[in-house]
Amino acid sequence: MFRPQVEGMENIPGDGPVILAGNHLTFIDSIVLPVVTKRQVLFIGKDEYVTGKGLKGRLMAWFFTGVGMIPVDRDGANGGVAALMTGRRVLEEGKVFGIYPEGTRSPDGRLYRGRTGIARLTLMTGAPVVPFAMIGTDKLQPGGNGMPRPGKVTVRFGPAMEFSRYDGMDRDRYVLRAVTDSVMAEVMRLSGQEYVDMYATKAKAA
Repeated sequence: MFRPQVEGMENIPGDGPVILAGNHLTFIDSIVLPVVTKRQVLFIGKDEYVTGKGLKGRLMAWFFTGVGMIPVDRDGANGGVAALMTGRRVLEEGKVFGIYPEGTRSPDGRLYRGRTGIARLTLMTGAPVVPFAMIGTDKLQPGGNGMPRPGKVTVRFGPAMEFSRYDGMDRDRYVLRAVTDSVMAEVMRLSGQEYVDMYATKAKAA
């Protein structure tokens, strides 16, 4: 349906822990990413995706569980910690963990400031980060709502990034920000998006 074109698949290591970090334009990003990669990608998602009622709810639960979504109550008091610990467990098991550093979908197609959870994960586990860009998914599902229309999308993976030079510094906020910004710079290069130095949640609230 989406006719995905994949570039840079060879940048994803064939084994061992790896973090896939990319932009987030619309809901179907989480459908396209696990479908195009050769290794299973585990990622967190809203628990409501697997707790819906009726036929639609059961189909959503079946699909997202099947492609590797781990339901987490991200809106709870400890949502951020739960998400971080889930990612750490996945990586310590030598698997692939997918994450959108912006923390939410872009409200206008631009790339927003990344949250530092991505930096903490790579520094705590030593897992390399492979940046990726979703291109065109927002054209197929504008606003992230409704049924997506058929069309073509591109998923572009960049070279793996490693941050061993910061080993043991996963609590230094300046290091966390520097690592996060370097990842987002690669995502921007791959996607061609305009960068906005503010959090997407703040932009949505405004």
